[in-house]
Amino acid sequence: MDLLAKAAELIAVPSTADRPAELHRALDLVLDVVGPGFEVERFSSGGKPSALVRTPGPRPVFRILLNAHLDVVPADTYAVTRDGNRLHGRGAQDMKMAALVLADVFRTLAPTLPYPLGLQLVTDEEVGGYDGTAHQLEAGVRAEFVVIGEQSNLRVVTDSKGLCQVRLHATGTAAHAAYPWLGENALLKLHAAIGALLRRYPVPASEQWTTTVSVARIETSNRAVNQIPADATAWLDIRFPPQDTDFTGRTRHEIVAYLHSLTGLTVELDGLGPPHHADPSHPDVVRLQAAARAQGFSGDLLRKHGAADGRFYYARGINAVIFGPGGDGQHGPDEYVDLTTVTPYRNALITFLKAAR
Repeated sequence: MDLLAKAAELIAVPSTADRPAELHRALDLVLDVVGPGFEVERFSSGGKPSALVRTPGPRPVFRILLNAHLDVVPADTYAVTRDGNRLHGRGAQDMKMAALVLADVFRTLAPTLPYPLGLQLVTDEEVGGYDGTAHQLEAGVRAEFVVIGEQSNLRVVTDSKGLCQVRLHATGTAAHAAYPWLGENALLKLHAAIGALLRRYPVPASEQWTTTVSVARIETSNRAVNQIPADATAWLDIRFPPQDTDFTGRTRHEIVAYLHSLTGLTVELDGLGPPHHADPSHPDVVRLQAAARAQGFSGDLLRKHGAADGRFYYARGINAVIFGPGGDGQHGPDEYVDLTTVTPYRNALITFLKAAR
């Protein structure tokens, strides 16, 4: 199968959260790669489609489940270009090429393996994963071990940070900009609150396994340059490792109270996901490392700063790892998948699945 041509077709699909028709199109394209002869169980939650593919018969507890997401974050363009061994485009690395490899490997091996293998295709990982992987788990989907095809350059990711997405709301008093002492500037209050957070969680100068706070958006309803704004909101993305007990293991109410104590502002918690951890000594982890090394890659264990759907399995006591091809630039204009890693990635997956018991 010409995976390169299929990848170019899939990457060109603008499968963002606000385009439900394109989410369906991306899902159907990958299901076409899987082909006939399999049971396809379709799910839908929050307007987001997903699918679970298996050999015919009742749904089992899968010995191994391959997980891929087909949605992407928005881009200015969804054009696909090739520069030598780099295939550029939104979602090329994160993670449409890997999704096609997983589908192809499933198609090839699922009918012959002596255990149940599943393929889980979701379309909402970039917006939280609650309507895809989490929804399927709530519907009873289970597995002994999960391989998520996010990018890793054939390293095995056993740890990922937790995710906390919040909004800070500041209120003030409107006044004429020429008389600022008559008002209370909500934007300045918000600025001070963000400063307090960043003093507690400063932006690292280099990669560190620590909690980070990213300011994604600041807005106010004020539209006049000569008016003191009476309201302001900041959107924050917080990533935390398991070691940060200010977030790990805390309830939503406790986290809201904690952030309020740091900022003094009203806190609205939009999303919360626990960190992800898999046992690095698990036999499947060891087998996957060996399969990567057989292809000339390190197979090293890796910790990822981004949250992924593995956290939903971790919360249910299921070991899940990230294992994908190489590339760089995810979520950016120069995103690419390294084509030299695609065949080794496919071969490593096949070796791993054949060695599993």
